[in-house]
Amino acid sequence: MSGATAESPEVLFVCVHNAGRSQMAAALLHRHAAGAIRVRSAGSAPADTISPAVRQVMDEIGIDLSQEIPKKLTVDAVEAADVVITMGCGDACPVFPGRRYLDWDLPDPAGKTPEQIRPIRDAIDQRARELAADLLAGQS
Repeated sequence: MSGATAESPEVLFVCVHNAGRSQMAAALLHRHAAGAIRVRSAGSAPADTISPAVRQVMDEIGIDLSQEIPKKLTVDAVEAADVVITMGCGDACPVFPGRRYLDWDLPDPAGKTPEQIRPIRDAIDQRARELAADLLAGQS
């Protein structure tokens, strides 16, 4: 497995609480890119912890989020990113020229059961696979 380098693209996932969608997306993109993409996530109003139900559905597919914590969105994080993917952060996400912005309009898993979160996780997984393939196309 190769590691991310200075030439590796950097992706930032942003949502409000950084306790569900953005954490799942970051972990899934990291898995699919095998370390070839730098991946971060943040929230405009981060929660104290990641949703236990989100941790559970990620555990089911072999991804451990128990050591992850919600992080505050910073201007530096956005400036460092090549691709910024918003997931319901609204106007709280700063916009800078030269960045590629995508909006993944997905339901918020907050307050949902694992059964309700699995389809959200699976939709994020599919998008993360496609994004990894897109960003890594043409890299040797």
